[in-house]
Amino acid sequence: MKGLLFLRAFLVVALVAACTPRGEIVFAPEAVSVGKIQRIHFSTTRERDPRALFCPGRSPRPTYGMFELSIPPAHRPGRIEWPRGRPDPAHDFLATAAVLHPSRKAFIAGLGKDLRALPRGEREVVIYIHGFNNNFAEGLYRMAQMKQDFSLPGVAIHYSWPSAANPLGYGYDRDSMLFARDGLEDLIEAAALAGSDRILLVGHSMGALLLMETLRQTEIGRRHHLTGRIGGVILISPDIDIDLFRQQVRRIKTLPQPFLIFTSRRDRALRLSAAITGQKERLGSVSDVRALAELEVTLFDVSNFTKGIIGHFTPATSPALIRILANIRELDTALQNGRPARPGLLPGTILTVQNATQIILSPAAGISP
Repeated sequence: MKGLLFLRAFLVVALVAACTPRGEIVFAPEAVSVGKIQRIHFSTTRERDPRALFCPGRSPRPTYGMFELSIPPAHRPGRIEWPRGRPDPAHDFLATAAVLHPSRKAFIAGLGKDLRALPRGEREVVIYIHGFNNNFAEGLYRMAQMKQDFSLPGVAIHYSWPSAANPLGYGYDRDSMLFARDGLEDLIEAAALAGSDRILLVGHSMGALLLMETLRQTEIGRRHHLTGRIGGVILISPDIDIDLFRQQVRRIKTLPQPFLIFTSRRDRALRLSAAITGQKERLGSVSDVRALAELEVTLFDVSNFTKGIIGHFTPATSPALIRILANIRELDTALQNGRPARPGLLPGTILTVQNATQIILSPAAGISP
């Protein structure tokens, strides 16, 4: 019976992914006068491909660049309005400009210019690491959507590792994730050299595992000038074995704070991943805060907002949850000051066991999930 349930779950996830049109970058310079422009810097360890810019192949040397993306006036929070057919600047996410830097030095110079345009003390970099089954465009556009919907402060960077962008490519993606650790460490160093005051790392799904592996690697290398610059970590639906996560934390020793983990018991993709590995839960579907009690982490259980067949990216795709989390700066300040329970800041139940805190979020009054 368990085998049949596993097969059914696998087929559902694979078929949904296979039937969904893949995102691709569409240039429309005229959109610059229509939508709101989000500037997204990037680093990638994908190979170049003249037809699609970057492909799933692995490159030992990172490529650096920047895109300006137009967010359409008709944009709805939680969605990426991909152009289907003729581009429409009023309704579609569109690229208006792009730069491929000739060197790492040029990338650092471009990043530094954007950082110096911000006030001292507010020169923050947000690095987003995409998850399993993503192509280059999908991760890039997701970063732009999150920057728009959450009004993320500072300068945004997308780190694109060489995912196969294939629902059946889990093994290839896991190897590619490990391959990409050096590239992410290189990017964190580049962000520090560019003059950032603070670096926030955001990892989704398998990208969260890449983030943790890179933090572990940086600690082993005693590169404390980098770890000291990291001012927060957010793991969204992390596809990580819980025992492995504990071991990673032991090696890292001191986790950057705040350290936030978004979980959901209704995440079907993580349920499938757990079945593949013969486990009950992954880190992103953990239901009991006691499993992480000795670690200084804050769990946000977003199960009450998880909808759809897969439900693997709820914090960025649920309009109701986006409204609750939109004031990310105020939430960040509260968590750093140890005040997650401040009245009115977050609706839900708060549980604390030893060092770990779990916040089971619920829809705010008058807001449906």
